[in-house]
Amino acid sequence: MPDVLLEPYIEALGEFPITGTPSDKLRAAVKYAVLAPSSHNSQPWRFHVAPDHLDLLADRGRALPVVDPGDRELTISCGAALYYLRVALQHFGCALTIQPFPERANPDLLARVTIVGPHESTAEDHGLFDAIPKRRTYRLPFEHRVLPERLQSALERAALREGARFYVFRTPSSRDAVADLVAEADRLQMADRRFRRELAAWMRPNHPKPTDGIPGYALGWSDIMAAAGPLVVRTFDVGSGAAAKNRELAEGSPMLALIGTDHDTPKDWLAAGQALARVLLRAQVDGVSASFLNQPIEVEEFRLRLQVVVGRLGFPQVLLRLGYGEVIKASPRRPPADVLE
Repeated sequence: MPDVLLEPYIEALGEFPITGTPSDKLRAAVKYAVLAPSSHNSQPWRFHVAPDHLDLLADRGRALPVVDPGDRELTISCGAALYYLRVALQHFGCALTIQPFPERANPDLLARVTIVGPHESTAEDHGLFDAIPKRRTYRLPFEHRVLPERLQSALERAALREGARFYVFRTPSSRDAVADLVAEADRLQMADRRFRRELAAWMRPNHPKPTDGIPGYALGWSDIMAAAGPLVVRTFDVGSGAAAKNRELAEGSPMLALIGTDHDTPKDWLAAGQALARVLLRAQVDGVSASFLNQPIEVEEFRLRLQVVVGRLGFPQVLLRLGYGEVIKASPRRPPADVLE
């Protein structure tokens, strides 16, 4: 298997301008921010670099109006990119201030990042940074290896430090209840032609190399399947098959967990995105991968039922499955020049 760490967009990250201006450093950090996960790999972010700060903006042109009509997942995705940016800058010795939603009149402006001086990088900073190019969204079945108990505590602390909570479904009854919700939501979503059209619009063939969306190889598909996949999804209700597959993935996950927040505002979504990114990178430090089973959160009636299963956690934001898997090819990314203003 080729070394996936030498794929073009990772190989091109280059050196960081340690002695450069703040704008040089902020611009260079965007090369790492764009490696963050996003819903449908839509990469719904833009960056504006000024002489003394960077603005993170939502790219509403990459919104998913059917599955995410309120742009909740879009904001979570941008929060993940913000956290990756923070990790890169702190790794390279930059102390930061982060202002969420600094201009009330501009809801697209999600955060402003300012370098305020030097930062004494820690071992944790370096470990999280090293995990950035290794992290993958792993959509295949995990190995049947048990995750270490200490990892759950580490992930709980990671989410809490970003203003969110990490809840693990430990009992068979709670895991079964979540797996049922995933399957029910799958069937409901796939029965909606608008949902299928939107999903198909973000599915990509394996060749030529795309820059966004979900390529067939990320789903374990051959070139022929990847080419035919969008047509099949648009045309046929494959909800029963998807429900059965994802229910099995949920049930067979070494760890099934939820990231939630006490409230449900755009600021909470941005915090949830940063918590998600921190959790994913901390898991990757231990060689643990993750993927998303957000279907019951995307359908409001099931989101309410998921709240009941969790009980003490406020608003579910991201449903994760975590485990060990083989090294896989990275999903595509747009080059930084495409997202920098």
